[in-house]
This record gives sequence, C-alpha cells and structure tokens, in this order.
Amino acid sequence: MRLLARWGALALAFWLATNIVPGITVNGGVRTYFWVALLFGMINALLGSFIKIVTLPATILTLGLFLIIVNTAMLSLTARWSDKFDVTGFWSALWASVIISVTTSVLSVFYKKAPLL
Repeated sequence: MRLLARWGALALAFWLATNIVPGITVNGGVRTYFWVALLFGMINALLGSFIKIVTLPATILTLGLFLIIVNTAMLSLTARWSDKFDVTGFWSALWASVIISVTTSVLSVFYKKAPLL
C-alpha cells in the first residue's frame, strides 16, 4: 500500500514541477503522470542507486549537494527514454528535480504515518 502511496506522491510531484518550472512538460493526462513517475522510479532505483554509490566521494565532499546533480541526470534520462515527458535544459531539470525531491520528502511524512493495509 505504501508503494502505491509513494507512486502517487511522485506523480503529484511531477504534476507540481510541470506547473511551476518552465521547460518541463508532460504530454498527456493523469495516466501519463503515473507512467512518467513509474519510469523515473525504475530508473532511479536501478541506475540511480549505482550512480549514487559511484559518486559517493563527491557527495561527501559537497555535503550531499551533489545528489541534486545525480537526480537532475536521472530526470534528464527519464525525459530521454519517454516520449511523453520533455525537459528543455539543464536548469529546468535542476529546478524540477529540487521540486520533486522536496515534494516527495514532504509527502513521505504523511504516508509513513499511514497504517499498513
């Protein structure tokens, strides 16, 4: 159940990022947001974990700020692999990744307190 809540939170974060950041678009409706969130989650889980381990020294040296660059790269990779999600530049991807990270972090407070069903 929590996995579905996390997936919904990520889809909501993508919706928020597309409404705030110029240069980030999702071409479609609610299903498309869920598809992009699923693709981003899969890329981040499979490839992002490996890249975070490889870049651990840079992350430690920058006190964690390098993770923003890693998340930006994962967001750009998602846009490259999806024909429904478009990112038009590094700065758009950077700000969108910050918004997505903050939104999912805030929403995680709510679904961590939810009972398991």
